[in-house]
Amino acid sequence: MLAEFDLIRRYFMSPQEAQATDGVALGNGDDATLLLPQAGQQLVVSVDTSVTDVHFPCDAPAYAIGHRALAVALSDLAAMGAASRWCLMALTLDQRVFTDSEMAEHWLSEYASGFHTLCQRHATILVGGDVTSGALTIGVTVMGEVPIGKAMTRSGAQAGDAIAVTGALGGGAGGLGLWKQGERDISHPLLQRYLLPEPRLAAGIALRGIATAAMDISDGLLADLAHLRNASKVGAAIDLEALPLVDGLEHQVGLEAARKAALSGGDDYELLVTLAPADVALAQAELAKLGIPLTVIGRCSETLGVTGVAPADYIGWQHFSGVTL
Repeated sequence: MLAEFDLIRRYFMSPQEAQATDGVALGNGDDATLLLPQAGQQLVVSVDTSVTDVHFPCDAPAYAIGHRALAVALSDLAAMGAASRWCLMALTLDQRVFTDSEMAEHWLSEYASGFHTLCQRHATILVGGDVTSGALTIGVTVMGEVPIGKAMTRSGAQAGDAIAVTGALGGGAGGLGLWKQGERDISHPLLQRYLLPEPRLAAGIALRGIATAAMDISDGLLADLAHLRNASKVGAAIDLEALPLVDGLEHQVGLEAARKAALSGGDDYELLVTLAPADVALAQAELAKLGIPLTVIGRCSETLGVTGVAPADYIGWQHFSGVTL
């Protein structure tokens, strides 16, 4: 395998000309990076860690691992209504999994391609990071901008607001289930949803100024809704019949299991938002311009707690316990 700094130069150095035109006064290659946020914007920063066999399978394609590590971090910017600008990446590589340098370089080339391709899609520049040796782990810090005072948060929902989600749910859990069953055709729609999620950055920007509260769905709809409810101090009534299920999921696992995946499976990276009832049609029209559906699945209530679902449906992902909130 290449030495640390040779590896960085070959796979993770962004072109200096790109950096110079996008607010990067000093990019990767130094002890730290110097960035120039635009006037009138607030800096939005989030970090995500992806660990092998916790967040992705150890034998997943390297391209998908690179894509996914960045996508799940960008999803947090989407939830705030931010435009992505820069990122940092800390990559810990397990040299024991590579039997020769050719294998290592092929894996790194594919991983870097997945990461950089998504960077380019969302105008995000890799401005620094770190590479070290150990169990395969990827830490990604993303930085974006949002006009001052316009960021969406979890705490603005009011009783009577509609609860809605972008896209469709259950694909992350459905894809993971297929992977565990031995499916390796990455073109399968459910595996695409699990291994190559798409952060809803454009949707977040479109919903800015319309949604009263927002967050992304990573640990499961009900688990994440609990965070929003707690921050906003509201309850919720959920309509199970209204849940938008990913195409093919019900056929794959049956209706009951498909709804379970949508409610508590996690790894969907759609946006969960609340809106004043009068603004639902406007929000749907704005997202329709992007080709993204927005489905109302319930209402916020004054009575704390959730109605419309059984307690067992709350099971979502939590580190250290794996149980519900």
